[in-house]
Amino acid sequence: MVDMVKKIFMVFITLLISVYDISALSPGGAATELPSIYMVIPFILLLSLIAMGPLLFHHFWEKYYPVISIILGAGTVLYYMIILNDYGTLIHTLAEYISFIAILASLFVASGGILINVDKKATPLVNVLILLFGGVIANFIGTTGASMLLIRPFIKINKDRIRPFHLVFFIFIISNIGGALTPIGDPPLFLGFLRGVQFFWVIGQVWYVWIPTIFLLLTIFYVIDSRNFSSLKDENEYSGKIEIKGLKNILFLIIILISVFIDPNILSWVPNLYPIPFGIREIIMFSVVYLSYKMADKEILKKNDFNFEPVKEVSYLFIGIFATMIPALQLIGNQASVYGDKLNPGIFYWATGILSAFLDNAPTYLNFLSASLGKYGLDVNQPEQVLQFQNMYPIYLQAISIAAVFFGAMTYIGNGPNFMVKSICEKSGIKMPSFFGLLFKYSIPILLPIFTLIWLIMYFGKV
Repeated sequence: MVDMVKKIFMVFITLLISVYDISALSPGGAATELPSIYMVIPFILLLSLIAMGPLLFHHFWEKYYPVISIILGAGTVLYYMIILNDYGTLIHTLAEYISFIAILASLFVASGGILINVDKKATPLVNVLILLFGGVIANFIGTTGASMLLIRPFIKINKDRIRPFHLVFFIFIISNIGGALTPIGDPPLFLGFLRGVQFFWVIGQVWYVWIPTIFLLLTIFYVIDSRNFSSLKDENEYSGKIEIKGLKNILFLIIILISVFIDPNILSWVPNLYPIPFGIREIIMFSVVYLSYKMADKEILKKNDFNFEPVKEVSYLFIGIFATMIPALQLIGNQASVYGDKLNPGIFYWATGILSAFLDNAPTYLNFLSASLGKYGLDVNQPEQVLQFQNMYPIYLQAISIAAVFFGAMTYIGNGPNFMVKSICEKSGIKMPSFFGLLFKYSIPILLPIFTLIWLIMYFGKV
């Protein structure tokens, strides 16, 4: 274990000393100069402001976070345009951002037109069943779709005893770990699918890690929730009925899921709109945003307390995050490739995981997938070579896949739905844990021991 920690430490330390005159491959495959290490500062600053702003200067942050995010992101963009003359990386990042927002916004709006009324007593068992149901369906409608569909009824059913831990476990299970079984479940896995990873490979390699992880989390939640429930006096009467309204919006959810596969890399007949930084898929998704909102039952939207504030917050913050993390990802990806021959599955697991907690997990996954393929002289841009890697070195792909999805639950910025759930809860008057509150009170004490156990069982001592 000591040797592993030393190797991880050296990978990160090397980032600090390899500042100038380093070259790497851009998304288009052309050699490009790597950014200065100092260009990581805007990302660190933005991350610090996201963590501390709501605590130290709440009103200022709430008013000006869009401006701050855009200014910091613009600084990085100008650096790549003027200093590095690297437009390819910027266009590639913009395309990823547009795709990211398209699927989040479409699932958010489409699910916002569906009203689920659960007239049951919010016992710990009922809550466990809701979390389990959400974790399962996340693999079919994505972690964003499952989160947006269930967060409001979950809040309503627990309205008399809602506590921060209810929402934290919701984020852990439904917004992240639950969606680890299919490429539809979480964005990192979808990126892998687009690059050549077989659709059903994920469930075949992850289910036996997913089941005990979900079981452990639900058991911990049940114990905590039982203590909270035991002190509650609830004399209300319940019919036990579950009512679903706005079923027509399920059609829009189906359209979104189908559109996921409308990509030139999957279907050869789909036109490529390059150099436009989006495709037919994103056009369909944004059309769903408009149509599903216009056609939604306004009474359902009102009862769901529907508004666009969560999408607005995610859009503004993540445009800054996507831009400012470009240098960090390039530097890390380069070092991982350079030292790839010294990195075993356990190191890839921890490196991917730790960075997925503090960077968006989708591009982090792609960077370490590229690095792991580079270890064996393979190219992430060649689907047949990705398939070869999947078949010959599955333990590396498994480690990266599990880490990216699971560790995305540790902070609000690890995965897009985390912020959206937080925003909806706060708009409902629920005081959510701060950035550091989530990390130190819940993620490190609860998730980290589970993730360490996974490493010990699955990857310790493996080469």
